[in-house]
Amino acid sequence: MSPFMSGMLSMLHAALSPFLASTLTLVCFVSPCAALDLNWKEIFPIRKHDFGIVAVAAKTEFSFPIENTSDRPIHIRTVRASCGCTTPTVDSNTIAPGQTSYLHARFNTDTFKGKRGANLTVVIDRPIYTEVRLRVDGFIRSDLVFHPGAVEFKRTSSGSPVTQTVKVFYAGRKNWHINKIESPQSWLVADIKELSRRRGRINYEVTVTIDNAAPTGFFQDELVLFTDDSGMPRVPLRVTGEITAPLTISPGIISLGTVRAGTPTSKKIVVLGQRPFVIESLTAEGWKVDVSLSSEAKKTHILRPSFDIAGTSKGAFKSTLIITTAGENSSRATALVTADVASD
Repeated sequence: MSPFMSGMLSMLHAALSPFLASTLTLVCFVSPCAALDLNWKEIFPIRKHDFGIVAVAAKTEFSFPIENTSDRPIHIRTVRASCGCTTPTVDSNTIAPGQTSYLHARFNTDTFKGKRGANLTVVIDRPIYTEVRLRVDGFIRSDLVFHPGAVEFKRTSSGSPVTQTVKVFYAGRKNWHINKIESPQSWLVADIKELSRRRGRINYEVTVTIDNAAPTGFFQDELVLFTDDSGMPRVPLRVTGEITAPLTISPGIISLGTVRAGTPTSKKIVVLGQRPFVIESLTAEGWKVDVSLSSEAKKTHILRPSFDIAGTSKGAFKSTLIITTAGENSSRATALVTADVASD
């Protein structure tokens, strides 16, 4: 290379070096550096689910949690399914830091049969672009039908046993049997009985009862039917519902702020019941509580109790407020009372 050309190249390199350096630094911050604190294994803690062997028309769904453990909102642009046997839906496309959304994968057992599976590709465009692949698999039996496809209790009052039934229709071997049914919860009682058997068409009835010991809140479980099929003995039956408390207090935490002995503090609380009720008592350990109670039975009671510290406690103080209803079917509800007791 001639001395002239070498000199020109040196001058060009010197002129472009700052630009090239800044360009490389910019790429680092936009692409790899922006993703350093996004742990996709934590954000998508579950990547695969096997439905196992399910019946035709059985309501079969799994919810993949999406937990935003970062300090930036995550936005899901879309979710693609590789097979029509699975339909994906998302609770919320935008997930704030510290929040959790769910991707629900519904197995379409009413229109597909046999071994099926699908890749669910979650396309994320903020805070950075990425794609996360989830997977579901299962086998849909063509000889077994649940009607309805699941046991759905919806809203059920705590302490009030309730029962639902599901029919099981089988077409195949004449000597086919369901040997037993198992429940994952002691308070979810399941039983099964044979209804009819004729020319390879066999019908059973499943009875499911929520007993008095059921905890409050949402639940989603699976009963398991054990058949005498050598290759596919286990068949799940989905059970969902919500068990509600007969009595609730709002707010659940009653914050009184800074209080002084001899100076009562009032707060508004709302007591809700599933049926009309009368409040018999309202107490809170460590407090003198003055409240006007109505003798009228109604579903909603709005109260303004006043609280005066009863003991010698100082500083942060917590206790439990208890409301008890009157009558033969008396029930209780609790709330937390907090305060900062000032020194005189």
